[in-house]
Amino acid sequence: MFIGEYKHSLDDKGRLAIPAKFRAILKKGAVATKGLDNCLFLYSKEQFEKIASKFAALPISQAKARAFSRHMLAGAMDLEFDNQGRVTLPEYLRAFSGLKKNVIVAGLYNHLEIWDEASWKQYKGEAEKNSNSIAEELGDLGI
Repeated sequence: MFIGEYKHSLDDKGRLAIPAKFRAILKKGAVATKGLDNCLFLYSKEQFEKIASKFAALPISQAKARAFSRHMLAGAMDLEFDNQGRVTLPEYLRAFSGLKKNVIVAGLYNHLEIWDEASWKQYKGEAEKNSNSIAEELGDLGI
């Protein structure tokens, strides 16, 4: 499982070192895609295949289903690890998420999120301010 928050830097070629503790989970391959809240989602290849099959099952007659499938699937890219445990994030994904030099890699159980550090700090600050009301709303979901 992916958990924790890690600060890393992108190099000039758009390469990002993935935390060593996550590389074993990703050894069969990784897929990065456009996420939500202007971050990137990074899945193991196996996990992405499960999610992609759910998108493939959505009704193509519904505009929102098509739009979200396009967002997640057309924006996806297979990633290869180099010998130093780095992946190269394509320019279109870096542009989508506004990644600059400093990034945060956050573990969210079945996937990683990759954030520009400034965006992460802003998002996290807002979420932490509202954590009590968020917790109350999630209580209705049994969490």
